[in-house]
Amino acid sequence: MNATPLSTGDLLRAFAVIVIWGLNFVVMKLGLQTLSPMLLGALRYVVASLPFLLFVPRPALPWRFLVAYGLAQGVGQFGLLFLGLHWGMTAGMASVVMQTQAFFTLLMAATLLGEPARRSQWLGLGIAFAGLLLIAGSHGEGAQQMTLIGFVLTAGAAFMWAVSNLVVRRATQTGSYEPFAFIVWSSLVPILPFFALAAWVDGPQAVGSQLAGFDGKAAFAVLYLGLLATLLAYTLWTRLLQRHPAGRVTPFSLLVPVVGLLAATYFLGERVAPWQWVGTAAVLTGMGVNQLGGRWGRGGR
Repeated sequence: MNATPLSTGDLLRAFAVIVIWGLNFVVMKLGLQTLSPMLLGALRYVVASLPFLLFVPRPALPWRFLVAYGLAQGVGQFGLLFLGLHWGMTAGMASVVMQTQAFFTLLMAATLLGEPARRSQWLGLGIAFAGLLLIAGSHGEGAQQMTLIGFVLTAGAAFMWAVSNLVVRRATQTGSYEPFAFIVWSSLVPILPFFALAAWVDGPQAVGSQLAGFDGKAAFAVLYLGLLATLLAYTLWTRLLQRHPAGRVTPFSLLVPVVGLLAATYFLGERVAPWQWVGTAAVLTGMGVNQLGGRWGRGGR
């Protein structure tokens, strides 16, 4: 793989992804003010897939990869995340907790795929886990406070993100993997399950009422989540990983929670409790050790 430094264009792409994904959590909260979690999920994937199916050829991959990714990343990751945000997870803390997908991925890759991990990666995992315990222990039940159920659902969403990472890893090893086409066609999979869950959880009448009252706030959230956060950011990020070593690209993800926390504070007026700041610092430190530790101690495994 190419060992040249990131170009100015690559840096701009990386920072575009950071901003899009960092603001993503505030936009989700905005969308959930008008739409239920399951309906927001359905409409997100309608926007990310249906307008493009006639123009984007299906990836040369077995359907099982598209279905597995669509269910894990769509229904699993975002179904749980939207529920968590709906039931009291703050946008800022969600941006932190979701990044622990890196550690779930490490654990599953080591146990299920037999991929070796460095000692620094296990150390980073331990530090981040301690940070998560601090964040979970600082939950509250008042306005603008993170609830325990919201935290648990968001951690579950991070786990499902890790599952989808393993699906992508297998897909890239099996056939021709084109990021944009893959995300467009896999986004077709969650639409019916999300609509079915919306009808079951909310009731057909409530779903109809939400669609009839669809306003500019809901439209902005759905378009942002479907076009920017799903299609554009994912494609840009994957392109960077295809052009450069993962160790050079993935540390940029450390900035996503920073943008998320600042955006949630500015736009939503969220306040982070002191122990949550300590926990956030531990999670970010653990992520840094996980992603950069190999550079400090090449010999350790």
